[in-house]
Amino acid sequence: MSNIIFTRLFKIIVFFMALTGAAQMPIFKRYYISDLPGLGWLADFYLTNKLHYALGAVLIFMVMYLATVYILSKRNTLQLSRCGVVRASLFAAVIFTGVFRVIKNLPYVTMDPFTVMMIDWTHLSFAILLGITALTALIRGRSSYFEGGKVF
Repeated sequence: MSNIIFTRLFKIIVFFMALTGAAQMPIFKRYYISDLPGLGWLADFYLTNKLHYALGAVLIFMVMYLATVYILSKRNTLQLSRCGVVRASLFAAVIFTGVFRVIKNLPYVTMDPFTVMMIDWTHLSFAILLGITALTALIRGRSSYFEGGKVF
């Protein structure tokens, strides 16, 4: 798969991860966004939850693929930029807290309500920080993860 297709697919998955993640909160139904033609599926919690899980699995695969390729072959030739390190760290935090969210949602796992709240808020906070950081990098023209704007 070419870099352009991989990059576009990655961006599409991240967009739909953000969309389905926000849809798991009742905001689309509450503010009548799901009443718009074609957006009714955003009010279905179970559908958006399953989509979020499936897209999360694809995202984890893609991130692990990129990390493996970087570590095995590109580490000596490409240097991560500061913004790239911050965004990669935030991706790792979102994925890590997302795994904990999946664990907490398993039927045989019970957790203290405070722990559940902290897992949910931490995941949401890291996702929001990742979005803000990515938008800031795009506006500043530093959207590359590597020094000199090189493409992976």
